Amino acid sequence: MISQFFVLSQRGDNIVFRDYRGDVQKGSAEIFFRKVKFWKEDGEEEAPPVFNVDGVNYFHVKVVGLLFVATTRTNVSPSLVLELLQRIARVVKDYLGVLNEDSIRKNFVLVYELLDEVVDFGYVQTTSTELLKSFIFNEPIVVDVARLQALGPAGLFMQGTKRMPGTAVTKSVVANEPAGRKREEIFVDIIEKISVTFSSSGYILTSEIDGTIQMKSYLSGNPEIRLALNDDLSIGRGGRSIYDYSGSSGSGAVILDDCNFHESVHLDSFDVDRTLSLVPPDGEFPVMNYRITQEFKPPFRINALIEQAGPLKAEVILKIRAEYASSITANTILVQMPLPTYTTRVSFELEPGAVGQVTDFKESNKRLEWGLKKAMFLLKALMSCILNSIVGGSEHTLRAKLTFSQELHGNITKEAGPVSMNFTIPMYNASRLQVKYLQIAKKSKTFNPYRWVRYVTQTNSYVARI
Repeated sequence: MISQFFVLSQRGDNIVFRDYRGDVQKGSAEIFFRKVKFWKEDGEEEAPPVFNVDGVNYFHVKVVGLLFVATTRTNVSPSLVLELLQRIARVVKDYLGVLNEDSIRKNFVLVYELLDEVVDFGYVQTTSTELLKSFIFNEPIVVDVARLQALGPAGLFMQGTKRMPGTAVTKSVVANEPAGRKREEIFVDIIEKISVTFSSSGYILTSEIDGTIQMKSYLSGNPEIRLALNDDLSIGRGGRSIYDYSGSSGSGAVILDDCNFHESVHLDSFDVDRTLSLVPPDGEFPVMNYRITQEFKPPFRINALIEQAGPLKAEVILKIRAEYASSITANTILVQMPLPTYTTRVSFELEPGAVGQVTDFKESNKRLEWGLKKAMFLLKALMSCILNSIVGGSEHTLRAKLTFSQELHGNITKEAGPVSMNFTIPMYNASRLQVKYLQIAKKSKTFNPYRWVRYVTQTNSYVARI
């Protein structure tokens, strides 16, 4: 049971506010934002998702820069409320097509209508996009997608040689095309978030993949869909590395530690031919979630070195090498490294002819940052590496010279690092989980909907020790 729900922008502006029970003070949004903004307890940089202020429990999640918040005075399950907030965000996105401050403000009547149907007097009624269609009568006001920032670097859907911009999924589930027709199409995302920790000598200490198969359907009539995965997919740890090239196809079996499926998925033939059958509900939903903790081939190798260069000086050398095919492009790469607290100045040295690379020293938190906006790395050392039209080797290097305010005492490697890396790689997945085919039950001979499948790999935690 929740008392209030509201959505705040990053600036603290109250975009949506709904008071369901009237037992929490009206200024709760301001109290929440002030607490989150100036959170200093126990040295935490960000406020936890759940906290209590003056007897009021605050729950919040951050979705595309917006804060979705719920309050209550009762003792409720935090997991339940946090999941509810995520589902509300997903329902709003399904109906608006685009989830941002502008789209919510333009469709505030529709958003309030959704909130009143999802929650009644603080009690959850439904979060199903399909069921809500029977109770929602307002049409969404379409936001001009061309004016929006790119949804992400992985904004290309592939269908053979065809390409469709990622904005194709920014449509509302209840809005038709301008001509009044509904475009028959379905989108499938295989999204993997990887966590890797390298030792100081470059060996992999820990590695994990959290993956999900997301689906968004714009098919009329809810036809049955069959989704086929790898034939050599196995579930359960068998003591074998995922990076073991012993499969019949030469690429090794895909081994999942565990997985779970959406309630609409039927597993009658999954054990036989790894095929999932389902009737997709309206809106976006996860068909399957999976986890891999066995060793896999990381997309990047990081080598970091810091050594003393004088009584008040030191030098840092960072090298990044990509381990994937030349046809794949990585986007928005950011490398960060904490420096000793007594660092006063940093001078950078990039490779000759480097373009599109940004270096910075964040003096407030003593952090080195190296940004690579867009990079196409090649596997072979003799092949070229393009980084915003830069031609070089398959390895990129940054040198940084540090100046300190006091002399070094002890081992400098204990006062710097570790090196962390953030990136997104479209059309690449570390687990090699593949959608072999996407079959849709035909309603007629002329029924031939578009099928769009993409793969996206993102970082959850990518760290190299010094």
